[in-house]
Amino acid sequence: MLAIADICRIVESGFPAYKCDCMPTGQGLLSIKIYDPKTGRVKLLLDGVSPEHLVTIRDISNFIAELRTEISAGRRAFAG
Repeated sequence: MLAIADICRIVESGFPAYKCDCMPTGQGLLSIKIYDPKTGRVKLLLDGVSPEHLVTIRDISNFIAELRTEISAGRRAFAG
């Protein structure tokens, strides 16, 4: 299993057109905020993301692809 810091670093690098902040919460979960760096407008905000299924690079890549799909669909929150 990857360390939380590594998971966050990979997730943050998956959105080159935006700024992505991935932070661990006190409960072993992640908070992910993706926003436009120029305007500050939030594109996607996720709280309580479990890293349990983000075990491999492929898992994280698939997760990033899902988040990109949510952003393209214009959603601001994603339950997952």
